[in-house]
Amino acid sequence: MSANSISIKNFFVYNSLLGPKEGEEQKKILFFYPNDTNVDVQIRTVGLCEAIVKFTQTFNPSKPCEAMHTQKTKQFFLQAEENYWMILTVAVPYSVVVEDGQQRIEYHGDDVQDNVYLSILRMSYLMFRFFQGTIHSIFTVSDVQGVRQRLNHFYSRYLLNLRLDKADLSDVFNGIYFLPLDKLTFLKVQCFVNLVEATFSQVKYIVFLYNEQLVWSGLEQEDMQLLYRYLVSSLFPSYMESELNLGPLYPTKAGTPSFSQAHYGRFVTGPKNLNDASDMGKVPKAHVGVEAGEQHCHLIVYRALSASICLLVNSSFQLNMEFYKKLDVFLGPQMTSLASEIADVNSKKSNNVSSEQQFKYMYFNHVNLAQKSTMKISSKNSANIVPLSVMRLLADVNSDLRSVGNVGEIFMKSASGNWVVAKASDQRELYVFIGEKNANLLDVNDEVKKLCSTQFENIFTVD
Repeated sequence: MSANSISIKNFFVYNSLLGPKEGEEQKKILFFYPNDTNVDVQIRTVGLCEAIVKFTQTFNPSKPCEAMHTQKTKQFFLQAEENYWMILTVAVPYSVVVEDGQQRIEYHGDDVQDNVYLSILRMSYLMFRFFQGTIHSIFTVSDVQGVRQRLNHFYSRYLLNLRLDKADLSDVFNGIYFLPLDKLTFLKVQCFVNLVEATFSQVKYIVFLYNEQLVWSGLEQEDMQLLYRYLVSSLFPSYMESELNLGPLYPTKAGTPSFSQAHYGRFVTGPKNLNDASDMGKVPKAHVGVEAGEQHCHLIVYRALSASICLLVNSSFQLNMEFYKKLDVFLGPQMTSLASEIADVNSKKSNNVSSEQQFKYMYFNHVNLAQKSTMKISSKNSANIVPLSVMRLLADVNSDLRSVGNVGEIFMKSASGNWVVAKASDQRELYVFIGEKNANLLDVNDEVKKLCSTQFENIFTVD
């Protein structure tokens, strides 16, 4: 038996008002992937989606069409902005089965779950909006061709990095992993952040992370969610890969005679070499506070050991090498010291952690977008690996749990004999996978209660 995995068949953005007349159908297409698709095919594909959207509106005008299923594909619809639609078409995975010498194709439509891929589609738009602004705002400063260039510039790279075959429940939540610290250490981080804001008036917002876990943020939740996803899924991995290729990291001296302390600080976005004024590096622009009034900021990311700080600088300020050197002098030594102190606190905490349990869990808080999980499809620690089939089952349970309401619980035994438990209470959700096949319902319930009392005491209770 051979099989293929979930993949993108096409992705496109259109506005029906841009090509309302016959013969102008191509004008309404702002972006189409794959970009080498025949124009006639693009027009027919977009036209079919237009028809589906208009037809379904007759049944419920207030709730647009979200998905259409066929045997070979599943199509997901998002009205990103007024009159602007984004469509993601996913090829359903299939396997070739040989029976009695004859080949037969079996399509696995259940592997492509609506809640997962609708979330991926929505996130693709939000990430575009975070780095490029709304499509409407682009139109205020550019023409249709300018919009097409912005869409192409962003999505031609973004779509290549999507791993649809690895999508799971975490893509539904897109949560933020927080790092809990003791009061004294957290106070030191907060004082440091306040000192940065007072020293550099150009900085509008600050975010502080350690080991890809959030410690402090001055951003609104939705902006922080998007920035966090960009950092942990794109920027930090590519930076770490480039650092590994360069070899071991050695401490450097700060840039002025008054600061001779060595530190391990480096710019992740910005200049790689502070002595080379000809290369200022790349600094992306972020569009924050879109709902309350869009603001443009330079996104400067600086890292020392495992600590990272994101500085969102007013876009009206002209970045220059002198500014970068001042930042390096100020941030490098203090962040190196903070990183070492947080590492000491974490090492003491990890020594008190109990041995690995046989159940894995995923927790999400809708109020502050906090996520905590010991589930991984692939992981350096094999003990954390959960089968992909179980992760897909959890996504199905998530849909069922939402239909129950704000409070409820589901206990389920899979075909393989493993247990899956889901709980919802007060805008919080908890999913537990128990690999003990001989456990009964009472045993499972006791294990989940034990987990709630040890890991989520006073913040998650369903009885």
